[in-house]
Amino acid sequence: MSTPSIPVDPPSVTETLTPQKTRRILEAALLTAQEPLAIGELRKLFNNELSAAVISKHLEELREKWHDSGIELTSVASGWRFQTKPDLQPYLERLSPQKAPRYSRAVMETLAIIAYHQPVTRGDIEEIRGVSVSSSILKILAARGWIDEVGHRNVPGKPALFATTQHFLDDLNLRSLQELPPLEAMKSLIDPDNKQPELPLVEPDDACH
Repeated sequence: MSTPSIPVDPPSVTETLTPQKTRRILEAALLTAQEPLAIGELRKLFNNELSAAVISKHLEELREKWHDSGIELTSVASGWRFQTKPDLQPYLERLSPQKAPRYSRAVMETLAIIAYHQPVTRGDIEEIRGVSVSSSILKILAARGWIDEVGHRNVPGKPALFATTQHFLDDLNLRSLQELPPLEAMKSLIDPDNKQPELPLVEPDDACH
């Protein structure tokens, strides 16, 4: 009679991976991902056996490895991603020219108010701008993925509260709202051909969280 075999647990990830292979796995995942990957997602590559601190260390080493290439590894609000270095983008656009979307002054003023004063209601925006805000403006920003409803203010009528999204920060290559550029920088996104009145953008206050 044969002796029954004793089940043996497979070796853990940490026992079979070298630091070099760990970085190769992270590199492959990030190069093939369509969206930024958070460290929590990257830990799944290793059955969550590697800590966030270890993953972060490997990511920093990967960032250094790609430092002198045309592609960089960077951290944004949603996680880590590879992207073309900004100074090379004009050359790549010659292969498939794409005109960046331009937005009216009213749209950009509304976005600036939400970004620097969030969360805000439509009434807050109108009070700061001094003019009414059409629903189409909020719809444009929501469709772009830059703002979203985050709740309702506990006052009569329960008006919706708006705030910017992680996608908004990703598009600006930022990790948090604290890294928002000076408000003046947003003016460069306003279409110069727009015929709306030249209203000054509002200055940010300490309400940004």
